[in-house]
Amino acid sequence: MSENPYLTLVLGGARSGKSAHAEGLIEKYPAPWSYIATAQAFDQEMSARIAAHRERRGDGWVTIEAALELARAVSEAPADRAMLVDCLTLWLSNRLLARADLSAERVELVAALCRRAGPTVVVSSEVGLSIVPENALARAFRDAAGELHQAVARISGRVVLTVAGYPLTVKDVTLR
Repeated sequence: MSENPYLTLVLGGARSGKSAHAEGLIEKYPAPWSYIATAQAFDQEMSARIAAHRERRGDGWVTIEAALELARAVSEAPADRAMLVDCLTLWLSNRLLARADLSAERVELVAALCRRAGPTVVVSSEVGLSIVPENALARAFRDAAGELHQAVARISGRVVLTVAGYPLTVKDVTLR
């Protein structure tokens, strides 16, 4: 698959500023903006995190819930709107716990992202920079996240890594 110049992947650790940076990238385009949310509120703490994200965004955002069917949500989102997907690793967790075919779903998601013709920013947590997890499920998640990130980075026109609130450009096809 070829690179999509309209696609930006924003990676970073927990509380690295990746979502705020991604929102700033999207808000450069005319509103309304599509926000594809992948989180599920299984407890009170996660409900509070989701609420904080919504409050920070303000007017102009149209939220699309896609905790499980992300490729479909990307494909069905209005093509004339800038779109933010937050976040791939939450979606990946949902699919891993549902025992989905992660390889097939990764291919489907990458194809949907390739077809997008409008500005699209995808956020994901970089989990491969830490210690090797002690259990098989956590190692499977880490490995699947790495494979997903590589696949999305290959087709992205731009890849940004956020560290301590600062974006570092890893890839930018316009700089070639």
